[in-house]
Amino acid sequence: MALRTRLTTLLGIEHPIIQGGMAWTATAELSAAVSNAGGIGIIGAGHMPTDVLREQIHLAKSLTDKPFGVNLMLLTPHIDDIVQMVIDEGVKVVTTGAGNPGKYMSALKGAGIKVIPIVPSVALAKRMESIGADAIIGEGMEAGGHIGDLTTLVLTPQLVDAVSIPVIAAGGIADGRGVAAAFALGAEGVQVGTRFMCADECTIHPDVKDVVVKAKDRDTVVTGRSTGHPVRVIKNKLAREIMELDREGKAEEIEALGAGKLALAMRHGDTAMGSLMAGQVAAMVCRIEPAADIVADLVNGAEEVMRALGTVPVA
Repeated sequence: MALRTRLTTLLGIEHPIIQGGMAWTATAELSAAVSNAGGIGIIGAGHMPTDVLREQIHLAKSLTDKPFGVNLMLLTPHIDDIVQMVIDEGVKVVTTGAGNPGKYMSALKGAGIKVIPIVPSVALAKRMESIGADAIIGEGMEAGGHIGDLTTLVLTPQLVDAVSIPVIAAGGIADGRGVAAAFALGAEGVQVGTRFMCADECTIHPDVKDVVVKAKDRDTVVTGRSTGHPVRVIKNKLAREIMELDREGKAEEIEALGAGKLALAMRHGDTAMGSLMAGQVAAMVCRIEPAADIVADLVNGAEEVMRALGTVPVA
């Protein structure tokens, strides 16, 4: 059995599970594993040099024959080169964040690429639909990393009512109950990030995985509010220092202090002064396991809940 929605048809996948394209976290190994499990894996481009991202795409192609995608951070200085390379490499799907993909929409869609922007609001969702987005990811403030103001519970049904394209719910989803809840709100798929951080195939530093597994319900905080770009992280020394600067309104100092800190955590394992971007559901991640087991648990758990309610859309 598998959950079937417009999203699974659109992307040619078995399960409506999208792995979040987390910078410095979502590499080819993780993305291919999620795609092989029937969802769709997303390589997090972040600020990768174009040649490095190309190597990641080639590696993913060697690890899976299933569709996978790339998350484009549109504020990246060399984004024009990255978009052209993604087109040249025949990537099937792109998710976008940190900017408006309108400049690239014609070229991406002309190459047969499905474009799925991440949005925090109804107004932006409508705008993305109007310029040709194939679906949208509505990300609530429960998510890790850069966040908006609305919760997933509030944002998702408003997006479903506002647009006609498929809505993918993100933020606060870590098990089948969360998937079922998203479907109840009208979503046709979910994006999951934090739980996949603790997949066997995720290449982040083991010390970061350990922090996630040990996280409690109130261990994430929102930092950088004074900059206008709030970020949810697991509390550590860096977070406390940034929160103090927040209270003093020292936005420029926050930007300087935060530079390079995500890589410091995810690649080098500095859990004190690295940026531990993770969602509130870190408290629900209890073990390190294969990506395929995570996908199966999300889908089977959702089917169990939805079957009990008589609403599971299976084929």
